[in-house]
Amino acid sequence: MKRVGLIVAYDGTNYCGWQIQPNGVTIQGVLNDTLSQLLGEKIEVMGASRTDAGVHALGNVCVFDTNARMPADKISFALNQFLPEDIRIQLSEEVEPDFHPRYCDSEKTYEYRILNRKFPVPTERLYTYFYHYHLDVEKMREATSYLIGQHDFASFCGSGAQVKSTIRTITSMSVERDGDIITIRISGTGFLYNMVRIISGTLIEIGNGQYPPERMKDILDACDREAAGPTAPAKGLTLMGIRYE
Repeated sequence: MKRVGLIVAYDGTNYCGWQIQPNGVTIQGVLNDTLSQLLGEKIEVMGASRTDAGVHALGNVCVFDTNARMPADKISFALNQFLPEDIRIQLSEEVEPDFHPRYCDSEKTYEYRILNRKFPVPTERLYTYFYHYHLDVEKMREATSYLIGQHDFASFCGSGAQVKSTIRTITSMSVERDGDIITIRISGTGFLYNMVRIISGTLIEIGNGQYPPERMKDILDACDREAAGPTAPAKGLTLMGIRYE
């Protein structure tokens, strides 16, 4: 028996998120079915990040146990021959038997992309949130300074989350504009349910002038979901990668 780790990239448009659901196609479900068929045994992958429906990933991580004789580094090549085009393995390798991608110390990096222009662009419709009112990137960038570090992020936690603590640590944040695309990049050691999308929705409200950047501190201190902005749409969010210590 060996444990194999995978780095998985996917376009989340046509999936009901990562985690297996009874009435929908998921990334985890497709990986389980395809690996089971490829290796001739029942495979169940364990993922690092349970991304929501419509969220994309360039570097999600999962592991599975197998008795197959196929070398771990060759599984990626074989698996990609059978997966749908919107899921691709970037790396496969043997890992320590006790390595679990959710419970080992790590830093996740997400990007939220906003198409900020007068009219939509069809080729960007699946991977950005279109917002036609002008956004002030400097104000958005100033607001991020209040979020860096360890804080209680209860104001940025989606309803229905089952967590013992809402304290999390953001290690870095940036907001950059490249032409019509605004990218919010956020790294941290852990994230609450919908946390990045709620932060992005709040930054959009600051960027359009609804309130000043320093309001972000008041929102954070309130520890109340009602104090923060809306949850930005899923399609603008991509899990860029996970770095393990």
